[in-house]
Amino acid sequence: MKKYVIRRLLQLIPILLVITFLSFGMMRLAGSDAVLQKMENTGMVVSQEVIDKARAELGLDKPFLTQYFVWLGNLLRGDMGTSYISGQEVFPTFISKLPVTLLLTLASILLTIVISIPLGVLAAVKQNRVTDYLIRFCSFLGNSMPNFFVALLLMYFFAIRLKLFPVIASEVTLQNVALPAFTLAIAMSAKYLRQVRATVLDELNKEYVTGAKARGVRFSVTLFGSVLRASLVTIITLLTLSIGSLLGGTAIVESIFLWDGVGKLAVDAINMRDYPMIQAYVMWMAIIYVCVNLITDLSYRVLDPRIRLGGEET
Repeated sequence: MKKYVIRRLLQLIPILLVITFLSFGMMRLAGSDAVLQKMENTGMVVSQEVIDKARAELGLDKPFLTQYFVWLGNLLRGDMGTSYISGQEVFPTFISKLPVTLLLTLASILLTIVISIPLGVLAAVKQNRVTDYLIRFCSFLGNSMPNFFVALLLMYFFAIRLKLFPVIASEVTLQNVALPAFTLAIAMSAKYLRQVRATVLDELNKEYVTGAKARGVRFSVTLFGSVLRASLVTIITLLTLSIGSLLGGTAIVESIFLWDGVGKLAVDAINMRDYPMIQAYVMWMAIIYVCVNLITDLSYRVLDPRIRLGGEET
């Protein structure tokens, strides 16, 4: 177990290097930099000499590889750099946005669990009945609508017409997080309840369920005591992958509701070509996905001892 965990953690190093290098290169291929973007946004007409001086101060006049290795060297010393736009240090700025994203992630995951698991199990139990068809139709409908469209619908009905929630999240409260969380939960639940249904159906068709029924065991006992437990591996895999994407921030939803999390921070940084901030976001995403996948693999052993981790015998 320890060897497996150490090996997976060591895999993080080359993954981070490759991802940061590729993101660094793709941003340079965009055709502009932070200085030009800042000048365009101010609307001021400046000479090329002023632009060149500003680029030199930020180190943007150096070759691409030199810029990358300078940034990498500073990172290894614990310095993630300074924002080209705000002039503030990247790490404290990024950390200050995490609690907001964590709140949105937690609310979205809880709503997804409450919606997708009961409906998925119900659809499996009521297979090929009216309830099953209705749930699958709603799932298809929710899965067909993009996040920005769901966000606009919820904003129109619940914020503008009914005035139950604020249109824009001006502060971090449960009332303000409701609409962004429901927007994300609707999309995830529509996708996951069908997979929960398929997993539960697969378990219901196995011989031990038939044997329990023949022995007179109540169906509810078999369902909650055996079927759902056997389905937890698939369910947890789906939820943990969702946690990884949500912790990275959902840029579209956060931008629509002006939810001041890491997703909105990343969108603003990309628009302004704020390279240090973009690199911090890329590293955060890479670390999150590797750690979430590792936690998911380790949870398999708890839920199903038959699973081997990295060739280790259980």
